[in-house]
Amino acid sequence: MVRELPDRQTVTDTVRWLRDALLGSLRFLSETATKELAAQLEMATLVVLWLVGLRLRFPQSPPLIQTVAPVMERAVFTSSREGPKSLSYALHEPGYCAFYEECGKNPLLEGTETHIDPIVPCLNYTPAVPVTGQHYQELKKICPMLDKGEGNTFACCSLKQLSSLEKSLSMSKVLLVRCPSCADNFAHLHCTTTCNPNQSQVVKVTKIMNITQANDTKEAVVSYQTFIRKTFAEGSFQSCRNVRIPATVGGYAISTMCGRYGATLCTAQRWYDFQGDSSNGLAPLDIDFQLVDEGDNVELPEGVVPYNGRALRCNETTPSGGESCSCQDCLDSCPSVPPPPPLPAPFKILGVDGFLVISIILLCLLVLAFLLYLSVSCYAQSKKAKDEEKGKKKNKGKSKHNNDESHQVIHPSEVTCADKNSLVAQEFLSRQFRLWGTVMATYPLTVLLLSAIIVAIFSVGLKSIELTTDPVELWSAPNSRARQEKDFHDTYFDPFFRTNQLILTAPGKKGHIYNSLMFGAQNFSGILSKDLIIELLELQQRIQNIEFWSEDLNRTASLKDVCYAPLNPSNPSLTDCAVNSMPQYFQNSLDNINAKANMTELGVTQEVDWRDHLIYCLGSPMSYKDITALGMSCMADYGAPVFPFLAVGGYENEAYTSAEALILTFSLNNYLRDNPKFKVAMQWEKEFLNIVQEYQRDPATNFTFAYMAERSLEDEINRTTAEDIPIFMISYAVIFVYIAVALGEYTSWKRLLVDSKFLVGLGGILVVGCSVLASMGFYSWIGIPSSLVILQVVPFLVLAVGADNIFILVLEYQRDVRKPGETREEQIGRVLGYVAPSMLLCSLSESVCFFLGALSTMPAVKSFALYAALAVLMDFVLQITAFVALLSLDARRQDSNRCELLCCVKVSSEHPKKPNEGFLLPFMRKYYAPVLLHRYTRVIVMLVFIFMLCASIFLMMNVTVGLDQELAMPKGSYMLTYFQYLYKYFEVGVPVYFVTKRGFNFTTVEGMNAICSSVGCDQFSLTQKIQYATDYPDRSYMAIPANSWVDDFIDWLNPGSSCCRIYTSGPNEGEFCPASYNGPEKTKKCMRTPLDGVLRPTVEQFNSFLPHFLTNRPDLLCAKGGLGAYDIAVVRNNLTGEIIASKFMAYHTPLTNSQEFTAALEKARELAHNITLSMRNISGTSPDFEVFPYTITYAFYEQYLTIVPEGLFNIAMCLLPTFLVCCLLLGLDIRSGLLNLLTIIMIVVDTVGVMTLWNINYNAVALINLVTAVGISVEFVSHMTRSFALSTKSTRVKRAIEATANMGSAVFAGVAMTNLPGIIVLAFAKAQLIQIFFFRLNLVITLLGMAHGLIFLPVLLSYFGPGVNKAVLQQVQLATVKANHELEMESHMRHVYDNISFEENETNHEQHSNTTKTSSPRHSKVIENQKEEKLDSF
Repeated sequence: MVRELPDRQTVTDTVRWLRDALLGSLRFLSETATKELAAQLEMATLVVLWLVGLRLRFPQSPPLIQTVAPVMERAVFTSSREGPKSLSYALHEPGYCAFYEECGKNPLLEGTETHIDPIVPCLNYTPAVPVTGQHYQELKKICPMLDKGEGNTFACCSLKQLSSLEKSLSMSKVLLVRCPSCADNFAHLHCTTTCNPNQSQVVKVTKIMNITQANDTKEAVVSYQTFIRKTFAEGSFQSCRNVRIPATVGGYAISTMCGRYGATLCTAQRWYDFQGDSSNGLAPLDIDFQLVDEGDNVELPEGVVPYNGRALRCNETTPSGGESCSCQDCLDSCPSVPPPPPLPAPFKILGVDGFLVISIILLCLLVLAFLLYLSVSCYAQSKKAKDEEKGKKKNKGKSKHNNDESHQVIHPSEVTCADKNSLVAQEFLSRQFRLWGTVMATYPLTVLLLSAIIVAIFSVGLKSIELTTDPVELWSAPNSRARQEKDFHDTYFDPFFRTNQLILTAPGKKGHIYNSLMFGAQNFSGILSKDLIIELLELQQRIQNIEFWSEDLNRTASLKDVCYAPLNPSNPSLTDCAVNSMPQYFQNSLDNINAKANMTELGVTQEVDWRDHLIYCLGSPMSYKDITALGMSCMADYGAPVFPFLAVGGYENEAYTSAEALILTFSLNNYLRDNPKFKVAMQWEKEFLNIVQEYQRDPATNFTFAYMAERSLEDEINRTTAEDIPIFMISYAVIFVYIAVALGEYTSWKRLLVDSKFLVGLGGILVVGCSVLASMGFYSWIGIPSSLVILQVVPFLVLAVGADNIFILVLEYQRDVRKPGETREEQIGRVLGYVAPSMLLCSLSESVCFFLGALSTMPAVKSFALYAALAVLMDFVLQITAFVALLSLDARRQDSNRCELLCCVKVSSEHPKKPNEGFLLPFMRKYYAPVLLHRYTRVIVMLVFIFMLCASIFLMMNVTVGLDQELAMPKGSYMLTYFQYLYKYFEVGVPVYFVTKRGFNFTTVEGMNAICSSVGCDQFSLTQKIQYATDYPDRSYMAIPANSWVDDFIDWLNPGSSCCRIYTSGPNEGEFCPASYNGPEKTKKCMRTPLDGVLRPTVEQFNSFLPHFLTNRPDLLCAKGGLGAYDIAVVRNNLTGEIIASKFMAYHTPLTNSQEFTAALEKARELAHNITLSMRNISGTSPDFEVFPYTITYAFYEQYLTIVPEGLFNIAMCLLPTFLVCCLLLGLDIRSGLLNLLTIIMIVVDTVGVMTLWNINYNAVALINLVTAVGISVEFVSHMTRSFALSTKSTRVKRAIEATANMGSAVFAGVAMTNLPGIIVLAFAKAQLIQIFFFRLNLVITLLGMAHGLIFLPVLLSYFGPGVNKAVLQQVQLATVKANHELEMESHMRHVYDNISFEENETNHEQHSNTTKTSSPRHSKVIENQKEEKLDSF
């Protein structure tokens, strides 16, 4: 009879019952028996199980064997006592554990550096144990998701395991606690694998090893698999992937927990793989996380049920009451923030550029208005001609001069008040200057001596001259917002650290593909080669070892004396200095770079080297240990991470190994200029530059690189100035030679040295130089600093103004004829009386113009205006004193026919009686003026200049505002190469600090919430608003959100981490205990876990623990320590504890030109203002509390926010006095003043238009030149206007011809031809700034001034100039009557004399005949002389 065999399930249940009974008995006996007995019982149990197995396998019962054998195979170990055991059974059923209790340290990690004790559990397949008492309380605290109530809760972990789990979780929670749901999900996962009562269903032990402690050998689990549904895994990962680490300025916590992949490439599987990799020094054993798709159970071991708990979303509250994560850590928590409004559309009219349309309309209106004026004028002239024709017929026999306006009889009633005022003003000025000139010419030596004494007194101040070279001091006003913010920052925080940097490339080096065991195929660029990294390390060490003798320290100084050492600022060593570079991933160790190790991954054994370590560190720069067999840290030797963008450049999409450049940066502390260490830092940088330049010249160098030091900009500007001084000297020499040659009279070769004006020209140059020296000395004396701009521009300006006056005075003297009975000194006084009012008009206009320009807020513009104003004024004073005296001495020499350089040598050839008009005056009188003022030429000129004006208005609206710092460098400067490399290879912009001032209470809950961005914080807090701005980098110019000491302080306090503890016993009871302490004294956490997960300290706790946070050095046990990141970011009142200043650092996007720097400043201020308004709404906040953005470049680029209105104001202030002075000196001649003003405005507008065409940006340097343009334009315009206004020719055209010929020739020779040669020489300067803003711009100003003054203005005056001054005509009439009367009296007396002495009359008959023949010419001459005397003042 055949017995029915039991089914498989029955056999399985039977074996399990037998096994549980035996193992339960074994556990009980092992706890109560001796070790020897326990070992015997263990062996007996195994034997029993083995015998059962053999019995069931007995061949006589094959069906039973086939049924039971697989079960027994899974219940028996095949092992060796010498190594790991492969588990051949794996029963997976609910309510059972796979391991329990701690067995000791993992034998596989012996000798390996780990960051935690690698304690592993004991293999123990037993039912889950009930937890009660303290065991239950700990489980509830650490793994609340497993809590089923006391008495109903079972777990597979002991108290020791819970303690180890808590320590392990605390290391990760310190990064994740900002987001409660993430921290809860993270704990959920590890609680499931460690303490889950159904542990055997989700865990499969894969390796065990024997561990012997105190002669007690146990089997420990060193590797296992855990099975998790992807739904839970992905949910947990998504809740944590956006959690940030504020101290890393926007870095993600996940980047430190995903190994080689970093935050960008991290996935749920990769995240879990890193957590289960014991090689990273953070996991005690290897865990193979198997993520199983929903419904996919085919490949699972029998009995395995993948864990599928519910993962909290980051925007959900936790079961314990913790609030949802903040927006910064969870995108789903973000409120609906509207995108920024679209950028304003370009100004258009009917789809066309609006400014172009306006310019065209203006052109049409002006042309039409001019043509209308021509039509009306033609009609009026034709009508007048007809009337005159009729009048001629009626008045035949009347003087032919009746219709000539200059010969019409002027009745006193016809003379207007304005005409009288003009005449009075001219006569007064002429009379005073005539007397003055006569005195100066009479006592030339005395005048020269007194002038020299006065100049010497003024120039004494030069001994205390202060030359400003700091760009911030030059272009940023002391009371400007940027300067005030900079001063605030530098007062409460250290000045912005000094950067010394190299950007290195290797263009000829070929890259390679590296097949990494861990990371797969990776593309390594040529720059990332071992030999180049070693070479960079050698260069870095050479620079680090710089030593030099410091006079300020009176000892040998080195890098450690001035370096920025964030983690040891008080007493740094060389290894504490912040040096960011590629070798820092290897702790600057050659051994680490050369390290190699064999590693097995997925059954493949391969050698790993520096490349594997580098790939890992570029993805996880904050790791203390890589996951390769090398096991090296990624942290720099000074204790901080080196972020990839600080080590490599020229990559795309974070493909760091394909980078084209290596970056080496030395950061130094910055000091105020009066601090002795400032000079030490400057000296170290000088040594740095010497080494780098020597290395660059070395032919063995394998790098092509660019470099800079913090001092480089200032050095290069100063070097350029020194190198270009000869260019300026040549420029002035050319001008001097021209003046000396052009002033001379050349009538014959014999009188060449007599009539030359070499010494007069030299004297004119000396007068200009003395006026500049006097001005500089005076302002240096009263403490107003000078600048290189003043040294370069003011002499040029004064020379242009002074040369014009010199030419006018000398040429007028040469063209004048000395009157009978007039001495040389009187003649010079009369000539000065004629030209000095014109000189006064120009000089006074320019001087007042510049004095008003000193109202500018820009220091460089203000000081330039002051220096220029006084220099121009001094130049005029010296011209009417010292130069007149020189002219008198030269005239005395010339009258004596003595040679100029050889005063003892006389020539026999006499000076011709006819005045020397030279070449230019006859040419302009005979050819230029008549052609220019031809009726058709005038129309063409007006139309052309109207077109130029309208075109320039359009171009002016498109001028580029700004000054790129490259332009301050000379061509060939190493800084130009550096800027090219910087813009090409650098992947991040400058850091920007959001600084808070006094008046905000950080200690209140409301105050903290208004700042922070973690759980419970205001969704529109300070840091959160900055985060929103980074979502639109193209608009906000913000790339990386701000770090936050408030967030990290709260996380540091969180009891979920081990950062903040307090001693509860021992001598330090009640005091702070750092996380690094692991001694016997008991401690407790600083704060308790709040029920809602929103931890906020009280005011007392805030003030008590903040100092400890700020001085706590971050490490693996407490990554949230504030030393280095925040110790200098928070300034507290030592007495009250009030926070009086703090800062939050973010990063701009890469900024490449001044327009982007300016826009970034503007947007940052908008953001800071928005934050300020929000924070002022917090109760207790001072109404004057403010948040402002700060970076070192803001002080320089702030000027471009206001430079357009600033420029308009300055130019308007210059134009106003030119109009007023012109009107006043011409006797309230408003029309002349307006025409003068209009022409100058057109010159300035056209200049700006040409700036657009010639790529000359509008900036402070250009503004200085435009102010100068107004001054030079006065020279081109005012002389001509005055000459026209005082002319008595019959028509405007004739008066314009006369003014163009007489004054235009002097202006052309004195202004245009004086400036042009000197300007052309500047084209050879090395400095781009000089080439662009001194050569190009001054050339444009001179050419446009000449065109408007000598072409447009005469035509304009011929159409719209003022009429003839009738008061002058009346004076001419009186002079003519007087001359006629005198002639009649002379003839009468001669007739009487003839009757008395007939004999004498006969004797002198011939003489009398000659006299009678010449009486008519003499009559004419007398009249002319009388007229000339009356018009001398004009």
